[in-house]
Amino acid sequence: MDHTPHPPRTYPAGVPCWVDVEARDVQAAADFYAALFGWSYAEAGEPGAGDPYLFARLDGRDAGAIQAGDSDAGWVSYISCDDVEKTCARVERQGGEVLVPPSEGGEYGRSATCRDPQAALFRLWQPGTHHGSQIVNTPGAWNFSDLHTPDPQAALAFYGELFGWTVDLRLGAGMIRLPGYGNHLAATSDPDIHTRQESLPEGFADVIAGLTPGAPKASWQIRFAVADRDASVAVAKEQGATIESQADTEWSKDAVVVDPQGARFIVSEFAPGEG
Repeated sequence: MDHTPHPPRTYPAGVPCWVDVEARDVQAAADFYAALFGWSYAEAGEPGAGDPYLFARLDGRDAGAIQAGDSDAGWVSYISCDDVEKTCARVERQGGEVLVPPSEGGEYGRSATCRDPQAALFRLWQPGTHHGSQIVNTPGAWNFSDLHTPDPQAALAFYGELFGWTVDLRLGAGMIRLPGYGNHLAATSDPDIHTRQESLPEGFADVIAGLTPGAPKASWQIRFAVADRDASVAVAKEQGATIESQADTEWSKDAVVVDPQGARFIVSEFAPGEG
């Protein structure tokens, strides 16, 4: 386990900050993801007080969560906001829908469940003591949230007005950025980001999500980093998952996995030049 102190990772308004999944059998889901990603767990609040909400931890840091539920939402991405009520009102003004109005999460923060005009589900998060995932972009941790959409222009009109998102063609049409996010990271949890990305196009540090056009229906797809795609696929199968597809790209080796309770997600091995 990594015992090195890490500065807290915070997320400005408009940045995807957290992921969780609903499961009918929380313990079975916890066992599955522990085997696949090496997660341990800590229950939010008092154990046994209501439906469990398990914080998944990797190297002692919050990576995501599993909560009790029976919807088919699967893995859901949360987007940080400063005021959840005001943001919900803007969602509705711009043609989206608030499915679950703002609710209290105790000291952790406040959330709401929304659907964009193309019916892609996402949640809002107004942080209290909990800002979001504290470990990302490393094997076993959340790597990226990708918006799959049949109409990228309409999607960007909605999210751009709501959160200030843009697509810069210099970075590739599939990269959504929030201007200034890289400077936030440099000033907080990732002081070396600009040095590390010197060879990349300007603005790459501001990338906060992916955009994939051509989908038959809109949805947010959650991607987890793994050290070895094929080994992770083998473990997932052993634990009862279904593999929907596999693909090698210019940058990664990916697989779409459906867990034993029906939640879909992507495992992704960073493998530049091997695709």
